[in-house]
Amino acid sequence: MEELIEIVGKFVSIRYRNDYNGFTVARFRLHELNEKDCIVTGCFAALQMDVLVSLKGSYIEHEKYGIQFAAQSMEKVLPKDEDSLVRYFSSALFPGIGRKTAEMIVAELGNDAIQRIKADPDVLIPLFKKKNDKRIQSIINGIDENDEVDDSIVFFNKLGLGVRNIMKLEVVYGADAAAIIKNNPYQMIEDIDGIGFKTADKIAYSLGFEQHHPYRLKALLLSVLLDACMSSGNSFLNYDEFMTAFSKRLRKEGLMLTAEEIDEYVEQLKMDRMIIIEENRIYHSTQYDAEKGIASFLSGFPYVNEIEAITDDLEERLKEVEADFAITYEEKQKAAIRDFFNESFSILTGGPGTGKTTIVRGIIALYRNYYPYNNIALCAPTGRAAKRLSECSDVQATTIHRLLKWDLESNTFLVNAEEPITADLLIIDEFSMVDQWLFYNLLLASKQVKKILVIGDEDQLPSVGPGCVLKDLIASQCFKVCRLEKIFRQSQGSDVVELAHEIRRGCCTVLDSGHDVAFFECRNYQVKDQILKIVNNAFEKGYADTDIQVLAPMYSGVSGIDGLNLALQKLCNPPALYKKEIRLGFRTFREGDKVLQLKNQPDDDVYNGDIGRIAEIVPAEEDFNHQNRIFVDFDGIIVEYTPENFNVLTHAYCVSIHKSQGSEYPIVIMPILNEHHIMLQRRLIYTGVTRAKKSLVLLGEREAFEKAILQQERKIRNTTLELRIREYFG
Repeated sequence: MEELIEIVGKFVSIRYRNDYNGFTVARFRLHELNEKDCIVTGCFAALQMDVLVSLKGSYIEHEKYGIQFAAQSMEKVLPKDEDSLVRYFSSALFPGIGRKTAEMIVAELGNDAIQRIKADPDVLIPLFKKKNDKRIQSIINGIDENDEVDDSIVFFNKLGLGVRNIMKLEVVYGADAAAIIKNNPYQMIEDIDGIGFKTADKIAYSLGFEQHHPYRLKALLLSVLLDACMSSGNSFLNYDEFMTAFSKRLRKEGLMLTAEEIDEYVEQLKMDRMIIIEENRIYHSTQYDAEKGIASFLSGFPYVNEIEAITDDLEERLKEVEADFAITYEEKQKAAIRDFFNESFSILTGGPGTGKTTIVRGIIALYRNYYPYNNIALCAPTGRAAKRLSECSDVQATTIHRLLKWDLESNTFLVNAEEPITADLLIIDEFSMVDQWLFYNLLLASKQVKKILVIGDEDQLPSVGPGCVLKDLIASQCFKVCRLEKIFRQSQGSDVVELAHEIRRGCCTVLDSGHDVAFFECRNYQVKDQILKIVNNAFEKGYADTDIQVLAPMYSGVSGIDGLNLALQKLCNPPALYKKEIRLGFRTFREGDKVLQLKNQPDDDVYNGDIGRIAEIVPAEEDFNHQNRIFVDFDGIIVEYTPENFNVLTHAYCVSIHKSQGSEYPIVIMPILNEHHIMLQRRLIYTGVTRAKKSLVLLGEREAFEKAILQQERKIRNTTLELRIREYFG
């Protein structure tokens, strides 16, 4: 193992810093006389200029940037000579202490002034004559704060926390971070986004927490409840169901608790309001608050002066809009537009080709006509859905997370009840994808909004997170709902649209239309080759890989997402001498690859489900800090990835049907096989089919397809939002 070198000096300027992972390139002035500055690279949670530090690492020679010092650790060095001590005490760390006072402190206390003050702060009293002199407290606080920052970073590093998580802890907990974690490491699960039970448990173990520690058992109980709700989409568990799941987890860990002991922990969490129990239902407090909050907000909406209902000249102005757009609205569509102008909160739902987009265009045009000075906010759950909404409405749309300015560090929204959305009209598209917690936060920020329109297809898959909000809002019968069912002229003749509506009814007669829907029967081992043939034919007809999307229900198996991505990458983006690539496990990322973002990164303006293209790969041997880097182009937004967050990227030649929701593609290819039986149900197939704009190619076993469209959801989600809305509306 190479021996580490220690260098001492000060950072004098930063050339580059990645705020996501703390990676920094900086100019460093060595403490030895007549030494030249050097370039230092490394990951640092916090960096101060002109402060003496000790770095441990090694010198490396970068073929492009020359000699650099790659730092692995950093510690502050207390000044020991007279000049350094004077500069230290007169620095910004000590408000109110100037150079003359600093010189006096050093003259009186000597070169070990810092150690003497730390050992006995009262040594400062004779220097300032008064015991309550503000400068005494400034010196004590400055030394303490400096120590706390250094100690906490060392402490967190020893626990195995990465720079990114250390930065989050400092944002949320401030100077108390180390003390809070030492007392209860499981607190991080509730407060820090991205830290779950597994990470907190590992840290707790290193701090000496016993397996039976009450903090651990309560955190485990909450983890079981939240994991069950996240995986099932339920907003609560029946109490017996929860007890079964928790007991199973205890047995897996080799723990034995009596029913009375479990009840005691449940009662403690109930008293702390971490869980809520109503009748036989047990909720995580976040889901309970979301349900109650949604119902309460909507029952009192709007909270500002409502826009008066329009009755006078709506029909006349609507004719002008029809002339501008060269369309004619039919009566059901006109009714939907009238309802919007007469209601503060309204719902527009319908399948593909039923005219939702046409109605929204008309609503926005009329609204601007009536209220030219009012602001409109358009949003959707995913970036691609927001882009589609922008294109069809001529109004800039954004993701919900971006509209609310989600802060990744603190897992909070900067746009909220105190800093609300500055819009009079709020339109939310692809609403079936919105979960309870997100909708609740969107409503909290909507106290200045006068009208809300939600648009969605109730037959599509529900949100990934807990809740079934669109269905519950409609079922409550407390809001004006326009349900569109008629297929309009521009969609008539489209077998894709026809098939989608047949699937809703549980039948299909257009599967072999020969027009824009095709079904190729084949066995599971033939699927991969058949898909490659179809994609290659599309390329020969001039289509690009961005026009074609393969969708699959599952990740594993010969016809699963992982295997198909490997095969499609070879066809769509084969290796070449001019393309750089890096291998990660069984995957190889290559310049030119089509990739999918798996996690929200609001700081970079990219979100879960966004598809981009690898623009550049910088191999470790060409990098500042000898680590691989990937640069991805998301429609003009360039995002940098380092090994710490490579796991948020995957190939996008084939994606899950869930991940495709909110997007549309000219050509969709979808395998359906009996081996997917666990996933095969009507909503899933319907959602996949409705992603196709022009052509749909299904392949696999016809029997599996027919079974799937007859299979309604096996389990209805457990929610009480509908009930709460009815209670609040009386």
